[in-house]
Amino acid sequence: MKKNKYVVYWLLTGCFLIFVMVLVGGITRLTHSGLSISDYKLIQGTIPPMNEQEWQEAFELYKQYPEYQKLNNHFGIEEFKDIYFWEWLHRVIGRFIGVVFMVPFLYFLVTKKLDKPTIKKAIILLIMGGFQGFLGWYMVKSGLVDRPDVSHFRLAAHLTTAFITFAYSLWVALDLIYPEKKEIDKGIRNLIRIGLVLLLLQIIWGAFVAGLDAGFIHNHWPLMSEGKLIHETVYIEQQPVIKNFFEGKSGVQFIHRYLAYVVVGFIALIWFKTRKISTTPLQEKGLKVLLALVFVQFLLGVLTLIYAVPLWLGIAHQIGAFFLLAAMTFTLHRFAK
Repeated sequence: MKKNKYVVYWLLTGCFLIFVMVLVGGITRLTHSGLSISDYKLIQGTIPPMNEQEWQEAFELYKQYPEYQKLNNHFGIEEFKDIYFWEWLHRVIGRFIGVVFMVPFLYFLVTKKLDKPTIKKAIILLIMGGFQGFLGWYMVKSGLVDRPDVSHFRLAAHLTTAFITFAYSLWVALDLIYPEKKEIDKGIRNLIRIGLVLLLLQIIWGAFVAGLDAGFIHNHWPLMSEGKLIHETVYIEQQPVIKNFFEGKSGVQFIHRYLAYVVVGFIALIWFKTRKISTTPLQEKGLKVLLALVFVQFLLGVLTLIYAVPLWLGIAHQIGAFFLLAAMTFTLHRFAK
């Protein structure tokens, strides 16, 4: 750790900035601000409109697209400025993350602070970051054609890639913090790997719920509307039936709602299984935090649903997913290395 401490600080700074990026991205989504900037300028786009003429030009550009024409044609310039701010901030943070990853990487490369395995991992991180930026613009493009909303598939790809990039950044940092190898229990390691996959699936369906605004229906718990375990709208909105679970509002909420029980149960199973083996203090801490966070996240999900996604609860639920992924990544690392 000592000889690599600045590299570790760099990677953990990247983790924090990705967290901020996802937080602002969540606010952008929940305030319906994501389509307020309809062009992409890598350098010029860093500076927002600086005078009334520039604001008017940006507003006139916004008026040319479906969101204004079909949803927000009652907007004046002040309302436009409000939604413009969040999308601009989201994009600026993305550019800043690119600089924070690239410049120190080149410095560490030139000064030979990175060993070959870390260089390879850092290059993968840079590729993932660039791909994440591409997915962001690819997502926005889907809302500029004929419907004033982005594709929920592209939204899920954009969000999930951000989560995976964060998890991988944390993993690389943990490799440097804990370089020593130890004997591992492959059964427990594989169990946690399955838990990680289940958590990522839950995050993907959470993004589907956000993209389809599916959190504004069936605002009851533990049952769906009309006291039903499976409401009929789950399987009749789309044809064929399987399409409901990817593109139907009720269907994606159904998956997200009940997959939550699977995630909670599986993490509880991991904790129970590890009671039977000897664990290190760090493994034990990871397990305790993981177990606590999954119950907090479950509660946040229930409250978000019951209260029909108020901004602060929607953001808290997304942050909870982030912390839960961090705890799962840390726990897996401690049981896999």
